[in-house]
Amino acid sequence: MLSAFGRAFRTPDLRRKLLFTIAIMALFRVGSFIPTPGVDYGNVQQCVATLEGETSLLGLVNTFSGGALLQLSVFALGIMPYITASIITQLLRVVIPRFEALHKEGQSGQAKLTQYTRYLTIALAILQSTTIVTTARTGLLFPGCGLDVVVNDSFVTAALMVVTMTAGTGLVMWMGELITERGIGNGMSLLIFTSIVASFPTALWSIAGGANGPLNFIIMILVIVLVIGMVVYVEQSQRRIPVQYAKRMVGRRMYGGTSTYIPIKINMSGVIPVIFAASILAIPALLAQFGDQTADWVIWISNNIAQQDQALYIALYVLMIIFFAFFYTSITFNPDEVADNMKKYGGFIPGIRAGRPTAEYLDFVITRITSAGALYLAIVALIPTLVLVFLGAATNIPFGGTSILIIVGVGLEFVKQVNSQLQQRHYEGFLR
Repeated sequence: MLSAFGRAFRTPDLRRKLLFTIAIMALFRVGSFIPTPGVDYGNVQQCVATLEGETSLLGLVNTFSGGALLQLSVFALGIMPYITASIITQLLRVVIPRFEALHKEGQSGQAKLTQYTRYLTIALAILQSTTIVTTARTGLLFPGCGLDVVVNDSFVTAALMVVTMTAGTGLVMWMGELITERGIGNGMSLLIFTSIVASFPTALWSIAGGANGPLNFIIMILVIVLVIGMVVYVEQSQRRIPVQYAKRMVGRRMYGGTSTYIPIKINMSGVIPVIFAASILAIPALLAQFGDQTADWVIWISNNIAQQDQALYIALYVLMIIFFAFFYTSITFNPDEVADNMKKYGGFIPGIRAGRPTAEYLDFVITRITSAGALYLAIVALIPTLVLVFLGAATNIPFGGTSILIIVGVGLEFVKQVNSQLQQRHYEGFLR
């Protein structure tokens, strides 16, 4: 693999793409440390040091921004508004026929959907930045810290902070698209990868402190290696449904008669179900911070679903992951549409009649595979948290097993991208 890296950098075009990608990722990290105008950076650093963990919805955004959110930097929102906008756009295909029609139009329709996603990203960035600025001014962003993180409480300062954070989100979105167009590809995913990797080692190393720290650190490293192996094995696994195409004469030429397959991954929904589940479960804890701390509903939330190691939180987390895994898979893979396309071009599954029987068979296969994929997601998402509870460690690895899922998934995709570029130039790639 190291020799393949050498060959990649010896290829002028590929070297240029790799260096451009690395430069954009480095620029993205630099922007995460530039404070927003109107913020007292020294007080922010002291308040961040007093936090023991971030389990709220703001903690989720902070993870995907590489710690930039709690630094109140110009890239405080990171790529999270774009992720949310992309998910919302995909979900709207179910309820808005116009979006589904654009999806089927090909490249022109996808370009229009991308434009809608950008507009929605800016709108969400304005909403989220307003929320963050409000919580920072009222002291709810850093509960328990008595220092003022916003030096000026005027409306002009607040508006300037909102505009700066929104512009930072637009810049991050543009940087991700630059990586996709001029770099190695997968720009948005690589920026998420950069953010999580930047905060992962610090949180992991903090486990080594305190009593039994070195032993806990070693155990956690072994667990992470085990989870990475599981993720690589499952993410590379797929069910291949054989498809044959009948021979047909068009003029004096004969077409068809070929055999192929439909690759169905065990985990077709990716990390989306875990993100949805964690986001929804974090909302009650976030609302409780704004409520009366002596109210019964606030006390109930604090005692049952405010922490990741609580039994009710774990049960709801697993159920939501399973639900969203089935829900998101049903949106991204339509058995009726696949069956109709196969019938249109003369394709059929051996032993299965074309048309409705094919759709029912695909639906049966998808249901069984998604059941295994949903359980796999729940296990991977819970293993790091349960191990930390067992070890008695107070520090949470950012966003649990989802960080590992994203790191491994994006890493595998990056290797495939470079491998395909090397194979185009008749070089041996990373994967043999």
